[in-house]
Amino acid sequence: MTDKKKLTLKDIGKALNLSVSTVSRALKAHPDIAQETIDLVKKYAEDHHYVPNLLAINFRKNRTFNIGLIVPELVHHFFSTVISGAISEANKQGYNILVSQSNDILRDEEKASRAMLNSSVDGLLISISNETTTGEHLKEFLEEGKAVVQFDKVSELLQTPMVVVDDFNGAYNAVNHLVEQGYQRIAHIRGRVDVKNACDRYEGYKKALEDAGLPMMDHLVKPCISITEEEGYQFAKEMMEGPNPPDAIFCITDVVAFGAMKYLKEKAISIPEEVGLVGFSNWMVSRVMSPQLTTVNQHGFQMGVEAAKLLLEMIKNQDILHQETKILKTELIVRASSKRRE
Repeated sequence: MTDKKKLTLKDIGKALNLSVSTVSRALKAHPDIAQETIDLVKKYAEDHHYVPNLLAINFRKNRTFNIGLIVPELVHHFFSTVISGAISEANKQGYNILVSQSNDILRDEEKASRAMLNSSVDGLLISISNETTTGEHLKEFLEEGKAVVQFDKVSELLQTPMVVVDDFNGAYNAVNHLVEQGYQRIAHIRGRVDVKNACDRYEGYKKALEDAGLPMMDHLVKPCISITEEEGYQFAKEMMEGPNPPDAIFCITDVVAFGAMKYLKEKAISIPEEVGLVGFSNWMVSRVMSPQLTTVNQHGFQMGVEAAKLLLEMIKNQDILHQETKILKTELIVRASSKRRE
């Protein structure tokens, strides 16, 4: 006689076309869940002899005092500051952090997250890859009673707490600064069209142009795929050598802005007199470039601290279904690359 596979929250969700978190809430008769859904889930669970995972329920008693952290890239100024902040807060509270990277590839992220799960971490901090959408592999943590907090690059399809910066206002303020400096044909080398923070920055760019009464020209918006210096160089080249070139460029990140600056300097195009340039993220190198790069500070260390605080609070309170989005303010740092008026 063979053992039947144990029914999981994921199995119930699949059968009833509900998310794992909705099933879990319904079994606990959470007030946010409709009574009809609660009755449906409980009846299915009873009919199919669902037995709760006691290890998951009692995960507070089975802690390893390790938490996982996955970022798209380790050798990256912003993510390294986030990691530092998270480690600082975790260590204060008696926890260690296991760090891995996804290389911005979904398959690598799945491998890293499952390795973390198999290592029995108590919870997971993650900035998702550019390829991640539904995040089924991350829902496995919730099934095991383990908390997950997303930060920076996030998916709203995953019902977990998030810690993000105000990308919309960060971009709006950057473009508005260019407008105040007298620039009128402002280009945007944007991020991927399927990544939330890139879309929020694009919307901020559009709104700033709209409020200033400036037209948004399609030929002055270029979408990056890999967010690289090479893309910044190539897109700056295309726009500057094409018809009606821009007199300012707002870039999705400082790395992309480095590439754009490299092209402008090669062609002896004066920055900021002929073309203004603004990045996003405040990499350390932005201060030593010539001219120094105007940028938007994302406060990576603070993001790491806040994400770790939120995760550890969930672990201690056994509240894996906690829903909260913390939005951190950005800061525009004006430097020589965009300053042509006092």
